[in-house]
Amino acid sequence: MTQIGMLCNARTDFNDVDLYRDDRLFTYAFGIERLPSEAVLRQRLDEMPQDRCHASIRNLNLNFLKSRRLGRVEAGGMKLVPVDVDVSPLDNSGSRKAGVSFTYKGHDGYAPIFAYIGTQGYMLNQQLRPGKQHCQSGTPAFLRQLTADIEALGLTGEVLYRLDSGNDALENFEELAKGFFIVKRNLRKEKPEQWLELARSVGTLVESRPGKRVYRGIVYHLRPGKEGSGPEIPVVFEVTERLTDPEGHCLLLPEIEVETYWTNLSCDADRVIELYHDHGTSEQYHSELKSDLDVERLPSGKFCVNQVILLCSMVSFNLLRGLGEEAIQRAELAPVRIKVRRWRIKTVLQNLVYCAGKLVSHAGRLELHLGRICPWYAVLRDIAASYA
Repeated sequence: MTQIGMLCNARTDFNDVDLYRDDRLFTYAFGIERLPSEAVLRQRLDEMPQDRCHASIRNLNLNFLKSRRLGRVEAGGMKLVPVDVDVSPLDNSGSRKAGVSFTYKGHDGYAPIFAYIGTQGYMLNQQLRPGKQHCQSGTPAFLRQLTADIEALGLTGEVLYRLDSGNDALENFEELAKGFFIVKRNLRKEKPEQWLELARSVGTLVESRPGKRVYRGIVYHLRPGKEGSGPEIPVVFEVTERLTDPEGHCLLLPEIEVETYWTNLSCDADRVIELYHDHGTSEQYHSELKSDLDVERLPSGKFCVNQVILLCSMVSFNLLRGLGEEAIQRAELAPVRIKVRRWRIKTVLQNLVYCAGKLVSHAGRLELHLGRICPWYAVLRDIAASYA
């Protein structure tokens, strides 16, 4: 709880615990009887039984997600909860920490996999991985764990998985088929010219600028796996043929760009492509974790301890995400006009967490006093009253 509390204040280093040595509000808010020193915090995290510790933190996170209303997307007449799975490397260059190695981003670090759920961007699960590990390695087991998490949330058959082309592998579809999915295909040895001919014959021409033709459609004869060993799965395609550049200059050779997606949704091609492009929002969630919460350079030299730190950051990330959602629901009490559907973690920290206050002990009770000129007082008071 000490580590989670520090991360809720965007503090990742172990020596930051000394900043809260005399902070009664910190210990009271997180139910900490005795704040550990830096050395004790390092030692306790190192000595924790890994499997039990990981399961406890994940269960804590699931219990919190059960209390939230997860945003859904419309797909083929259904309201589905999106689950975005993606790998995002953490830059730990210049260190000799266990597991740090060369990543596909061109720097030394880790390559953890993350899963976000709902349109708000709550983190459902994550796993720390060595930097050199391929994004597909270990993913089937990670998807099985996600399936168990989704069952615990009571959302079986109501989720939409979205994955990048690095996870276009036959072994993933057994778990993905338990819900709905959109997986970007890896074209591998398929030639763009062949897709262009297919798109011209079965696709629909979409309006675009002069000198640019975009074809979209669905085909049903393809199978995943080596030499098409898997079951037939519909494939949505978007083929772009460019004859001129945006300035109108003719190209010597046409440029052909192909994007294809495995999916079991009963939607038209335009909607499937739109839903997949929304998967790109998960890149913003990565940015918030790494920049706003400062979870980039993990503090320990031991891989197992850094995994615990990353799990704690998942809980802190969701707590702050939930606090931001509560504030947006009380937009009429806010001192400024709120026009967005989701706050960045940095905005939550600046507007709500970093508000100045004073903890007062009186008549056997603790009270948090905020200044009369605190602009966010009405919002904080209403949030606190809803949990009283």
